[in-house]
Amino acid sequence: MITRRALLKSALIGSGSASLFPRTLLAAAASPTHLMQAFIQGLPKAELHLHIEGTLEPDMKFRMAKRNGLRLPYRSVEEMRASYQRIHDLQSFLEVYYEGTAVLKTEQDFYELTLAYLKKAASQNILYVEMFFDPQQHMRNGIAFETVIKGLTRGQKDGQKLWGIDSQLIMCFLRELTADSAMQTLEAALPYKEYLVGVGLDSDEKDNPPNKFSAVFKRAREEGLRVTVHCDLNQKDIHEHIRQAVEQLQVDRIDHGGNVIDSPELIKLVKDNGLYLTVCPGSSGTSIQDGKPVDVVRTMLNAGLNVTLNSDDPAYMSGNYLNETFINAQKRSQLSAVELVSLARNAFEASWISDHQKARYLTKLDTYANQWLPKMA
Repeated sequence: MITRRALLKSALIGSGSASLFPRTLLAAAASPTHLMQAFIQGLPKAELHLHIEGTLEPDMKFRMAKRNGLRLPYRSVEEMRASYQRIHDLQSFLEVYYEGTAVLKTEQDFYELTLAYLKKAASQNILYVEMFFDPQQHMRNGIAFETVIKGLTRGQKDGQKLWGIDSQLIMCFLRELTADSAMQTLEAALPYKEYLVGVGLDSDEKDNPPNKFSAVFKRAREEGLRVTVHCDLNQKDIHEHIRQAVEQLQVDRIDHGGNVIDSPELIKLVKDNGLYLTVCPGSSGTSIQDGKPVDVVRTMLNAGLNVTLNSDDPAYMSGNYLNETFINAQKRSQLSAVELVSLARNAFEASWISDHQKARYLTKLDTYANQWLPKMA
């Protein structure tokens, strides 16, 4: 495995070396900007913070609504997409997001949703993804857990067969619902535990602290599932929520976590516990300190935190999937090619996979980095 120091000292590629990227694309990448975009496009990546329902594009939403005999409050795809402009905070996002989930009714719907995302992910050289899903929302819509999980897993299986992309599922609990509801959902999921790698906590954070679900997460751990918790940016009591997630729920990762940078104590807590943060700069990339904007990714990297880049809910965020997220973050946070490789490495290191699988992905990343970093100097 190559180190950061080795990357910086890499020599120019010899004429006999095989390129990991087509020569035609290299020729087209004449400017530094185009070269960086080409580098990002080919960079082997993992996605760890992706809500599968958040990949429901407007055209698919219309198609499923028609198939399921539903009427949407929009006359066109363009009008629906324009409605996303009203999103300005977590609550306004959740209103639009849950409105969209209503079209998901059948196993086929969940299958098509999953397969469409995995096809997109594979086209962006994402080798591995851990996908969140929200069964409680679908169960509130009258959909059986079995219907949801069968559609998702069938999509995963075909995605792997068609494009070689590996994936696992993280089942999220909606934090505005009761802890009893979360426990009932966990119980409903246990017959399908083989399809789950972990559980998470998402949705409305206001007055819904992580420790509300301590018993649920304890049970999930006893069942052998990994645990993570959303600590979205600038939410009420967010610093206490981060502390609870780490100390009481004993999370394996933190989702978002941008407000860690507000507190030296929280930075130390996260570092001491060796935690990775699945940051989504497109939705929560700027914190406010003393009335001034602070770039979350850059500040986290400077603090020595383990950061990963993720797309979150790309269908609702201007279609910014992981490549677009990397491209935008590179400009916004002034990330070097070496730092981009480090961010990609962090995602593989943070993945809930076997050491063997992790080593295979990291070998691909190291090979790519050795080929490309000299071009990026």
